[in-house]
Amino acid sequence: MRVGTPPPGIDSHRWRDLRRGRTRPERTLDLHGRRAQDAYHAVRAFLLSAHADGIRCVAVVTGKGPMPEGGVLRREFPHWLNAPDLRHLVLGAAYPHVANQGAVHLLLRRRRDI
Repeated sequence: MRVGTPPPGIDSHRWRDLRRGRTRPERTLDLHGRRAQDAYHAVRAFLLSAHADGIRCVAVVTGKGPMPEGGVLRREFPHWLNAPDLRHLVLGAAYPHVANQGAVHLLLRRRRDI
């Protein structure tokens, strides 16, 4: 999973809407002021809870960080999405607007009741 790259299995209209910020998040998690390990656990709990509740679009605010390549949370976030326990939950991830590059919108997979 790469933030900003269209994933397989998502139609072009849905991806465009997510990327342009037209798909509004139903929940938001702000990670400002958290250390990396605490932020990872918060993201994990947030995504598991949102998926269990049937939420399709969420926003995670990592912040941009002081460096040109971004802060620690922004750099680590894509790795967290690829963790084995989270990889199956997220369908796509995009920075929705150039004016707010510190937030990532995530499109979650539909919940399948077994």
